[in-house]
Amino acid sequence: MNDKNFIEELRQKREEYGVTQTRLAVACGISREYYNRIEKGKLPLTQELKETLEKRIERFNPREPLFLLIDYFRVRFPTTDALKIIRDVLQLKADYMLYEDYGKYGYESKYVLGDINVMCSMQEHLGILLELKGKGCRQLESYLLAQERSWYDFMLDCMTAGGVMKRLDLAINDRAGILDIPKLKEKYMAGECVSYFRKQKNYGSTEKCGDDMPKNTGETLYLGSTSSELYMCAYQKKLMI
Repeated sequence: MNDKNFIEELRQKREEYGVTQTRLAVACGISREYYNRIEKGKLPLTQELKETLEKRIERFNPREPLFLLIDYFRVRFPTTDALKIIRDVLQLKADYMLYEDYGKYGYESKYVLGDINVMCSMQEHLGILLELKGKGCRQLESYLLAQERSWYDFMLDCMTAGGVMKRLDLAINDRAGILDIPKLKEKYMAGECVSYFRKQKNYGSTEKCGDDMPKNTGETLYLGSTSSELYMCAYQKKLMI
C-alpha cells in the first residue's frame, strides 16, 4: 500500500472511530500539528511510523468489545534518593518536575510532573513512593512510547531498583456490556460463581441532587478480602442521560 492510500484509509478509520487528530496524535506520541501534516501528505512515512499509526488507531476501534488499561499504579522504593528513581526508573529529568515541600501518606515532599507524583522522605522505612492515578498512567504511557519502553519494561525497571508493588488497578473498558455487574452479582448470590474467594461484597452507589430522589450511579462487586494478597473490585458506572 502506497502512502496516499495508507493515509486515506487512516483518515477514514479515524473519522469512523470518532477520534480527533489531537487524541490520536497523543496516543502516537507526536504533536497534533505533526499528525495534521501526515494526513495532508506533507511528510514521508517510514515503516515504523506506519506500524505505530496502525496500532494506535485500532485502540479506538469501537468494535473491540473489551479494552484493558492500567488505571492506578503505586510502588515503593527502599531508598531516599528520589532523583535516582526519577532518572533511572521514570527516565525523566527532575529539572522538568515541580518540587513541592509537602506530600501525602506521611511523606514530607514530592516531585510532580502533570499527574505523575514521586513522594519523598528521608525516613528509610518510607523510602520513595511513586503514585500514578488514571491520568498519570496515560501520561506515563506517552513517555514510555517516546522512550521505546513498554509497561513490562517499566515494571522490570521498578523491580530492578528494588521496588515493591503496593497497588495495581486494571480497568476494563467494556463497550459491549459483556461484564454486566448487576447480572454477575445475581449469579454470585445464586451460587453460580466458582471461585477461590471466600468473601464477597456488593454495593449500589447513589447520588442525590437537590430535592430529587437519589439516583443510582453505579454497581460494585468485590471479591476477596482486603487482607488477602489479591482483592478484586468490579465497578460499573451507570450511564446518566
